[in-house]
Amino acid sequence: LGHFVLHRAQPPEGGFNCDKSSVYSGSDTMAVIEREANVFASNLLMPGDVFGKCINGSHVDLHLLSDLAKQFDVSFEALCIRFIQHTSQRAILVCWDNGYLDYESRSRAAVMTRAKVRRTDDPQEPLPNTVAADNSVAQEWNGITLSAAVWRAEEAPYMKLTEFKHTYSERDRVLSLLLLESAEPRPWDQSWQDGDSFDSYDQFISNGQLPVR
Repeated sequence: LGHFVLHRAQPPEGGFNCDKSSVYSGSDTMAVIEREANVFASNLLMPGDVFGKCINGSHVDLHLLSDLAKQFDVSFEALCIRFIQHTSQRAILVCWDNGYLDYESRSRAAVMTRAKVRRTDDPQEPLPNTVAADNSVAQEWNGITLSAAVWRAEEAPYMKLTEFKHTYSERDRVLSLLLLESAEPRPWDQSWQDGDSFDSYDQFISNGQLPVR
């Protein structure tokens, strides 16, 4: 549904179709298209108030998120995106495509504390000593506790994070979910106010499109 709503007017040949030859239009373009569809699905199919009740007070791991993806009938990636949008935890979702960073999505709490994956190269590969970089570990759904500084040098040495990993069956794409310990917000950092965690409903309202009653 997300593809038809968002990409029906895009080339080739004026729109988005379901056959394989029509879907393919280059790996970079398709990665963006797929991510947009996942975001759309997460907003439309998982209302924020309903989803929030599912995760509030729950022990979060990939088993829980996988079960919720089945419950809402959405892709695992779309569910993870929704989790990032609604969790009160400092959380970061990182997607790797063919061994390189595709995108990074941060929760509001992570943005407020300036928590993000440190960059060491361009394009960025998984950082050393992380589960993401360990090719012998395809799946880590229970989570492994690491020093937060492994992913983010600015973290205090005593801060910890839990790293989760999901490798897709084709092994060309990997999702890393990072749950960091709580930290005080940076009061001078106002970038969180530009957050991207609005629902589709919120977006319509902000554009002046009031619902018809």
